[in-house]
Amino acid sequence: MYRKRVAIAVLLASTIIGAAVPAAAAKPADPVQRQLDLLVDGDGVPGALAYDGRTTRTAGVADRESGRPMVDARGRFRLASDTKAFTATAVMRLVADGRIRLDDRAGRWVPQLAERPVTIRQLLKHTSGLPEYATLVDWTRPGTPEEHLALALKEKPVFDAGTDWGYSNTNYLALGMVIDKASGVGFRTYVERTILRPLHLDDTYWPAPGELALRGPHARNYGVNPAAPEAGRVDVTDLPGYEFGASGGLVSTPEDLNAFWDGLFGGRLLPDWALRRMTQDTTAIGGRDVYPAGSRYGYGVASIPLSCGGVYWGHGGDLPGDSVGGGRATGGRGTVTVYTTTWAAEGESLRHLQGAVDAALCAKRR
Repeated sequence: MYRKRVAIAVLLASTIIGAAVPAAAAKPADPVQRQLDLLVDGDGVPGALAYDGRTTRTAGVADRESGRPMVDARGRFRLASDTKAFTATAVMRLVADGRIRLDDRAGRWVPQLAERPVTIRQLLKHTSGLPEYATLVDWTRPGTPEEHLALALKEKPVFDAGTDWGYSNTNYLALGMVIDKASGVGFRTYVERTILRPLHLDDTYWPAPGELALRGPHARNYGVNPAAPEAGRVDVTDLPGYEFGASGGLVSTPEDLNAFWDGLFGGRLLPDWALRRMTQDTTAIGGRDVYPAGSRYGYGVASIPLSCGGVYWGHGGDLPGDSVGGGRATGGRGTVTVYTTTWAAEGESLRHLQGAVDAALCAKRR
């Protein structure tokens, strides 16, 4: 469901130039399209899309049964752990308004954490040591955040709070509960009021309780259902998105996600000092989880080095039925969203997905 690969288990060709054509005369291949084609033709991804704000590139199909063409930049898809960037932004809005402090004990807002020396800052940065809850949940039935958190708290901490970094969806489960208490309106409503409406992200929404399908135009999603892995890759478009909550529940479009990154890093959502804190108080995470060398994690956002110099800031997310990458680059290189219609979080598929992001951002300069 999210960035960490283990959480997946609990939820439901190179361009060839003809030999007769001199290399100097060959038309340069589109490097972004090449990566999408590799995802589909080489890695078996049913469909892939890259949207850089101007151009939509696709490969594969939106539906394996009908062969329907891949959707465009207005097609809906599950953000998975990209949701964390929205949640972190909402937390920083509360910090900017003086309603919470980064070094508050999380237990002030979440009674279940009252005996844990965990702060809001540590939840944002994944340095709390809280165990992963997503691998413990029975996703076939509804559950409350309190019930989900209780499952994690039965386990031993992965490390002492503040002593290490370890990606855990439990951190953002707890932050959703912090927002509930501090805002008084619930994290879904607070995100809508402070992020979705101001940026006019009209195609981004929180699924309703019990809602399994995606609204509006969308591609089908395919993956291995852990309840029946012997069936291989099957249609997993319908998922209990409401249950994914503050750590992975949002549904959006490439257009809206790009607009979010532009709004956040363009200073439309937070004071400058709050945005600087999100991106300067970081931990080196290169080579851990899915992050390449040189990556750093801040507050719900990560910086990834670009092959052409500089970095891009974004997040990423994974479910059995999709993977997403992208964000906004430094140096005026713009913003991009890339997603696939199946899990692409390791090996060659991950390399090609991240390669499409890199190629798109390195190819343009505003």
